[in-house]
Amino acid sequence: MTQTALRVLIVDDEAPARTRLRDLLGDIAAEHPNRVVGFAANGIEALRLLEQEPADVVLADIRMPVMDGVELARHVGHLPEPPAVIFTTAYDQYAVEAFELAALDYLLKPVRAQRLADALARARARQPTPDAVLAGLAPGTRQHFGVNERGRILLVPVADVLFLRAELKYVTARSAEREFLLDESLVQLEQEFSTRFLRIHRNCLVARAAVIGVERAGEQEGEPHWDILLRGLPERLPVSRRQWPVVKQALGI
Repeated sequence: MTQTALRVLIVDDEAPARTRLRDLLGDIAAEHPNRVVGFAANGIEALRLLEQEPADVVLADIRMPVMDGVELARHVGHLPEPPAVIFTTAYDQYAVEAFELAALDYLLKPVRAQRLADALARARARQPTPDAVLAGLAPGTRQHFGVNERGRILLVPVADVLFLRAELKYVTARSAEREFLLDESLVQLEQEFSTRFLRIHRNCLVARAAVIGVERAGEQEGEPHWDILLRGLPERLPVSRRQWPVVKQALGI
């Protein structure tokens, strides 16, 4: 039975590495049919290419500028038909052990033809890696939130988000310009970005760097509390009684 050719996207910031992978894929094409659908030098370029040309497999270098391979895999996992991601790395044994513990497929550089062939064979049956697994592999390194809008992934810089608020099934990420809906857990986001965001309420995290002050409110209504004031946003965010001691200490008030 003839196998369908796998559509492969090669992502590496070094041109020689991209060329080597292309050549190796050509060498094993008779045994493992494949077709290279594109090349990208970082994760953002890869996502834009995937919008135009779907792929079955993404060969992604781990360390790249702009967006690395792990963050790319997290965004790719939210596509309607996510491709399998096979990481490539030239780095230390610690990185290799981390990928093995997470049951992620990787290729150690310089990549060998047989190892690549084996990885492609596994990719045909591989399920997308859970986001929580990828988050644990590189906690706090994600530079963008991925938002699905009109069939494409909109990248929102984490540094632009002033607060995150849980609402029904989604989390609203608020920047100075607009709101974005994230299909993520507020608890997971708090764990991942514990140094960047501070919990002020059971349903809200604020960016520590965006806080410009606090102000007493609710006295006339008989429900006194403290409000967080944010840079570039008129909206005030209430601090719960339970969180106030933590917030007070974190902000040095």
